[in-house]
Order: sequence, then C-alpha cells, then structure tokens
Amino acid sequence: RAFFPLGKAPAIGQSGYEVAGKGYWQKYFEAMKPPWRGSIVVIGGMTWARAAIFYGSDTGSKMMRDQGYGTGLSATVPSLVVSAFAQAVNQPFVRTSIMLQNPGEELAKKSMPNLAMMRHLAATKGIGSLWTGLDAAILKTAPKYMTAVVIKDYMGQLLAPVDPANKNAVLLKSAKVAVTAGVAGAVLTNPLDVVRNEMFKTEEGMIPCMARMSREDGPKWLFRGIGKNWVAVAAPIASTIFLTDRFKNWS
Repeated sequence: RAFFPLGKAPAIGQSGYEVAGKGYWQKYFEAMKPPWRGSIVVIGGMTWARAAIFYGSDTGSKMMRDQGYGTGLSATVPSLVVSAFAQAVNQPFVRTSIMLQNPGEELAKKSMPNLAMMRHLAATKGIGSLWTGLDAAILKTAPKYMTAVVIKDYMGQLLAPVDPANKNAVLLKSAKVAVTAGVAGAVLTNPLDVVRNEMFKTEEGMIPCMARMSREDGPKWLFRGIGKNWVAVAAPIASTIFLTDRFKNWS
C-alpha cells in the first residue's frame, strides 16, 4: 500500500485527468493525496502478479537452463508468458482502478467502487470492454517485467563478484541491480502506459489511439507522465527484486 500514492499520480497524468494546482509539484502532490480509490484491489492484483512473475520467471528460467537453453532465451520466455497471463487476469481491475482516479468520477463514491465500475462498463459497453486496452497492457507489462528480469540476470553476471560473507557488499550489489532493472522497465514502456489509459477513456483501438495522439500532440504524448511514472514503477519493481534476492539468500 505504501507505493499506491506513487502509482496514482502517474495514472492521473498519463490519463490526462485535470488536477487542482498551479505548478508541477503542487499538482504532483495533489494527485498523490487521498482518497485512494481502488487501492485494495490494485495492491492485491499487483502483489499476486509480481509474486507470480518473479517466482515463475526464476523457476522457468532455471528449468530452461537445465534443459540447455541460453541465458537470453531462458530469461525472456518464462517472464513473457507469466507476465502476459497475469496482465490478462488483472486487466478488468486495472481498467476500473485507473478510471476511478478521475477526480470527477461519481462511481468512486460507491462502497465497492471497482465492482460498481465493472457493472457500469459491462452494462453500457459490453462485458468485453473490461479488457479494452489489453493489447497495449500486455505490450507494456510483459516488456516491463521482462526487461527488469533480463537486466537483473545480466547485471548479476556483469557486476564484479562480491564476497558472500560481506553483507554490505552483497546488499549494495543487489540494490544496484534492482534499481537499474526497475527504472529501465518503467522508462521503456511509458508510452504504452499512456496509450492504455487513453484507450480506457475513448474506447479506441491501440493503433487509432496512437495515431490520433500523434496528430494532436506530436511526439509529446510518448513522455506524458514519465517523470512520475519511473518513480512509481521503479520503486515497487526494484523493491520486489531486491527483497526476492534477500529472501533467496536467507533461505
């Protein structure tokens, strides 16, 4: 839950929702403030998805390496498959949670806002609308975690070896890997975050949505909300990688 306000700010920025405030930082902190609509659903979805992605990636990578596959393929394929599955399961909750961040959204006042939004979308746009933007979401989420996992694996091999008995050196190396992987995944996939959130608002297909934003804003839309996004995404991904490594070393 500690990371939810960090995620709320870029969701609002990438979606183009209006927030009170004059300067950049005033709007940033205003966007982070409560109410944190849909936070329980988001946290639950992120928790199981990240656990599944990193556990499934590590397990699948080890199995593929044992079968003789190279490092690149072993690091890429399991993370891609598990990431796509997790995104498909979570997509209705992701869409409703992002739409609830609109400061003017009336359904956000309901006692179970995500469920209320799901019912509204299903009744007005059809049940399939709950998975609107899934193509952009998979193109976003899979590379985001895949990039993080691949960088984690490669950096673990490229960085100078450290003495396992030197706890400070081990922690520092793990932190370097985790932060680099998290930031890289967030920055590389920011445009797809923007596309997905815009699709939630307009019900457009991914390609038409990208074409329209390019006509209206030029290349600026590619960087919408990126300043908030790299912090919001990198922090939980980095902490997940870091803590996973720590727990594996303690076990």
